[in-house]
Amino acid sequence: MSTRLSRALIAEFVGTFLLVFLAVGAAVFGISAVVGADGNGPGTGVVGVALAFGLVLLGIAYAFGPISGAHVNPAVTLAMLLGRRLPAGEAAGYWVVQFLGAIAGAAMLKLFVDSFGVTDYTGALGTNSYDNGAINLAGAFVLEALLTAAFVLVILLVTERVAAPGFAGIAIGLSLTLVHLVGIPLTGTSVNPARSLGPALMEGGVAMQQVWLFILAPLVGAGIAVVVWMFTRTQEEMPEGQVAGSVREEA
Repeated sequence: MSTRLSRALIAEFVGTFLLVFLAVGAAVFGISAVVGADGNGPGTGVVGVALAFGLVLLGIAYAFGPISGAHVNPAVTLAMLLGRRLPAGEAAGYWVVQFLGAIAGAAMLKLFVDSFGVTDYTGALGTNSYDNGAINLAGAFVLEALLTAAFVLVILLVTERVAAPGFAGIAIGLSLTLVHLVGIPLTGTSVNPARSLGPALMEGGVAMQQVWLFILAPLVGAGIAVVVWMFTRTQEEMPEGQVAGSVREEA
């Protein structure tokens, strides 16, 4: 294994860990049923949690983008693979460490809730769900596929050469914020199989029974994004080493 790939895999593990612990943690530690009205928790609400996901990814993109591309999401990695922007062997490694990082992040959240006296304001460790009174199974699948397709399409387009260099991370972070604003009231928003599997494994029960949808639908969405990108893309990609979506070549 090359030094470059080793560094990339470490970056993906740490980045996915941070995404789950910090962003899902914003929901677990702070969301309340009615923001600021019931006196429970800091009251970050839907907007606060959506911003947490976007801001965490923004930081990860600029910190780890030059190292690994800052995918921190198996759906993004699948899109890069299908778009021939990442070799299959490297994609497999990315998937392994992304899921491991998400599980580690969720385990840390579980530790805070079970052992450190922290209240879980989501009641389910920030897991995703359907048939929850807000949306049914079919609706959740279509929603997650569409939200993921929109998010991944932004990534594919802004990491091309014609995009303003250095601003890709901002567009990607804002896009993740937007899809969370739409999806949180319905499914809790996945758009990331690793983000869903980690908390589901720690929570168990219904979360594990339903997690298949939040793994499969984002992957379908990534495939849709690649098809659209192929018809709308430019012919040039962003230079190697730019944030989010490409990997710096090193020995």
